[in-house]
Amino acid sequence: MSKRGSTTIWLFCLALFSSTGFAQAPGAIHELSIQQAVEYAHKNNVQVKNALLDISIQQQSNRDITSAALPSVTGSIGATDYLKIPTSLLPGEVFGQPRGTYIPVQFGTKYNSTASIQLQQLLFDGQVFIGLQARATSLEWRKKSAEVTEEAIKTNIYKIYYQLVVSKTQIALLDANINRLNKLDHDTRELYKNGFAEKLDLDKIAVQVANLQTEKTKALNNIDIGYLGLKTLMGMPIKDSLVLTDKITDDQIKEDFTNDSSYQYSDRKEFQYLQLAKKLNEFNIKRYKLSYFPTLSLTGAYSKNAQRNEFDFFGKGDWFTTSYVGLNISIPIFDGFAKDSRIKKSRMELTQTNNQIDNLQLSIDNEVAQARINFRSAISTMNYQKKNMDLAEDVYNQTKKKYEIGSGSNTEITSAQTDLVTAQTNYINALYTAIIAKVDYLKAIGKL
Repeated sequence: MSKRGSTTIWLFCLALFSSTGFAQAPGAIHELSIQQAVEYAHKNNVQVKNALLDISIQQQSNRDITSAALPSVTGSIGATDYLKIPTSLLPGEVFGQPRGTYIPVQFGTKYNSTASIQLQQLLFDGQVFIGLQARATSLEWRKKSAEVTEEAIKTNIYKIYYQLVVSKTQIALLDANINRLNKLDHDTRELYKNGFAEKLDLDKIAVQVANLQTEKTKALNNIDIGYLGLKTLMGMPIKDSLVLTDKITDDQIKEDFTNDSSYQYSDRKEFQYLQLAKKLNEFNIKRYKLSYFPTLSLTGAYSKNAQRNEFDFFGKGDWFTTSYVGLNISIPIFDGFAKDSRIKKSRMELTQTNNQIDNLQLSIDNEVAQARINFRSAISTMNYQKKNMDLAEDVYNQTKKKYEIGSGSNTEITSAQTDLVTAQTNYINALYTAIIAKVDYLKAIGKL
């Protein structure tokens, strides 16, 4: 295959594999269909694994939001040793002293201990309640983000997998050409021995064989790099062996194409992702609006207090009980316009998301239109190149027969061989292009 024809897949694989080292130890053997390859990447690709971890992180964030609406219970135990008991001043006139004089008196005991338990329950907070309502949407948003990442990985896996499958056809064609030239070389040598061919004819064939061997070596090298790139994309150890079990034919490439122009924006993962982002923006606006409302909470406490002159809290002695229940209302009055600023900011973010949705719809329309044109053109080119390759092979066979009976020249058969190789190369390039066009088309209409 020519250098131009292999550029599409191999540049991607070279870039993907440029920082990956070679492992020498033998590894496992994986025989995978395209669906199994996608499932393997779902479990092992780093980007996909991190996206799935984001879902778990969001689940924990939801638990944190839920905790704000649940009762909060705390307990405490404390003991105090007054190295010097606090002194209070009592008015002197209470004890018959002149007005304006004070008598220092120490109240209390050297040791004090308190054990208490407190309960707090939020009864109403608009922001918390909106947060509770948004939990499911937040989780769906994370899941959709993971699906967008998975689809991007899946798209590249489809392209590389099927191009590697097609590369078997490329190698088979090169082998057939080499065998064909080896047969021609044998026949020409017989003619040369009998004086019906020149040494120059043999040299020309040798040059053609060398060129084909070089093309085959390059193709095999590119295929090896393609496998390494596919393994890296899937998250598979380089030392493992990968065997592709699926096959693809011209008919399979063409079967998903339709001229039906209908498609749904909602079939695209990116569109679903932005719709959820819009819903979260709307929750944000509601949350900040409700921050103008008062918050209501219930508090309660129960405690025991003991006072001793000796550190004998675990012995005999009284423990005095204190308990209370309270209702707290917090009324926002003025916060320097912070709430107003947050609401306006949230509305602007919602407008941004709506703009992104509008732009995505335009992009999808353009992407589908281009993908449909490219797919239709790729199918047409593939069909044409297939016929052209078959015709070139017929021309070569007829030219060879003429050469064998002495009515054709070496120049004619060399030209026919060159045309055949060119036609085969064009056909392989058309196959590669058709595979990419098909994957892009299915992705564009949300059916990959």
